Amino acid sequence: MDKILKHYKKQTIIFSVFLILVISIIVVKIVDNEKKNENVISLESVVETKEEKIDENENTIIIHITGAIANEGIIKIPEGSRIADAIEKAGGLKENANLKNVNLAYQLEDGQKLYIPYIEEENTTEYIDNGVSEEVVIDSNNSNNEMININKADANELQTLNGIGEATAIAIIKYREENGDFESPEDLKNVPGIGDNKFEVIKDKIKTK
Repeated sequence: MDKILKHYKKQTIIFSVFLILVISIIVVKIVDNEKKNENVISLESVVETKEEKIDENENTIIIHITGAIANEGIIKIPEGSRIADAIEKAGGLKENANLKNVNLAYQLEDGQKLYIPYIEEENTTEYIDNGVSEEVVIDSNNSNNEMININKADANELQTLNGIGEATAIAIIKYREENGDFESPEDLKNVPGIGDNKFEVIKDKIKTK
């Protein structure tokens, strides 16, 4: 009888030790997984923080886009962005959007309102509202092939050039009044708001004589 009791006691001890060992292994794995998850979360946080800092440091403009696009409203896009970039940021076009007269390469400026027309609006060009006066209608097809004389053009004429809004047109006239006529088209880059990219878009449409 004593032998039987000793045998069962021995078996119980062995089973208890085995059970403790199994539990210990499970606990170690759980702790290890939690540490790995914490490391992953920390890494993701670092990446997100880095991306946020990049966005904050990037020069951006804010525009209001409406019409035949997926999401109407206020959007923030990098400075120097084109209409094509704004459409992409707004979720893309609706199926009945009309791009026939829309110049996707038009460079946008801060504070503008952009309207993308619908197919049923056959004769509509894109509308850029600068928030200063009435909407500025920009003929994207540039059906008028005459070059603009930047030494004689008024604000309305200057605004027919792609990328030139009311504020920039006024800046051109002000620069011309203060410094005299432009000697060459390249001198237009001396005007605040006109960089290399904007000049490249309009250089073939302007003249000084």
